[in-house]
Amino acid sequence: MPELPEVEVVRRGLERWVSGRTIAEAQVLHPRSVRRHPAGAEDFAARLKGHIVGIARRRGKYLWLPLADTDASILGHLGMSGQLLVQPEDAADEKHLRIRIRFDDSLGTELRFVDQRTFGGLSLHDNTPEGLPEVIAHIARDPLDPAFDDAAFQTALRLRRTTVKRALLDQSLISGVGNIYADEALWRAKLHYERPTATLTRPRSAELLRHVRDVMNEALAVGGTSFDSLYVNVNGESGYFDRSLDAYGREDEPCRRCGTPMRRRPWMNRSSYFCPRCQRPPRPTRTLS
Repeated sequence: MPELPEVEVVRRGLERWVSGRTIAEAQVLHPRSVRRHPAGAEDFAARLKGHIVGIARRRGKYLWLPLADTDASILGHLGMSGQLLVQPEDAADEKHLRIRIRFDDSLGTELRFVDQRTFGGLSLHDNTPEGLPEVIAHIARDPLDPAFDDAAFQTALRLRRTTVKRALLDQSLISGVGNIYADEALWRAKLHYERPTATLTRPRSAELLRHVRDVMNEALAVGGTSFDSLYVNVNGESGYFDRSLDAYGREDEPCRRCGTPMRRRPWMNRSSYFCPRCQRPPRPTRTLS
């Protein structure tokens, strides 16, 4: 799944190439790509026509295009393989093109939603007073949001009866952090993924949050992480942060800090990568008989 840096790269591209343009028409070429729009494909296309696209916005991994002259937004869910591409109008259709949005201007480009696995999609939703699509109003702010409350996050983290990686992936606590960047931040912080959150001091949680931000900002600087051709920006270009990963995907390779072979363990239908020396597992809790 694309994480915050990948989604932010796409948002910036949409802001540059799509925001401010008027929609001439929308074509839904696969019904699954608008399944989150309950009224169906025809209603989705009809409700877009003639409206101006506002400034592209993002919260965590969620991306949306406000319709500037309404109280609604187009919410984009990229899923496992979704791509929002700005292409010349006369460019050949992609094999897995699902939705096409054309504009009422002479720029000669259109917005395409391409999705090989059809797990993602676009949908139209009413906005909250704060300008968020109603369906994502419960999503917490992400650590790159200027309004993110560090102190509130640290307090909530300690009060959670969970482990640190589970907390980082809890979108109601902090949004935008996925499996890859969680492993990277935990490696930098020298924290095992099963460390109980209740054992984290305020300075330790502040350090972890700083590493989360550093990892995301570094990934943003190079366009995000791309493990295959599916993770691209609006111009179809892949990111390069995967070449700088310290933990994720490095099983049996030497830890860049101490040289110990990195390990991988199954975790919640995913994998966790860590250094067994730098990130020692928590001691088992003793129980009284």
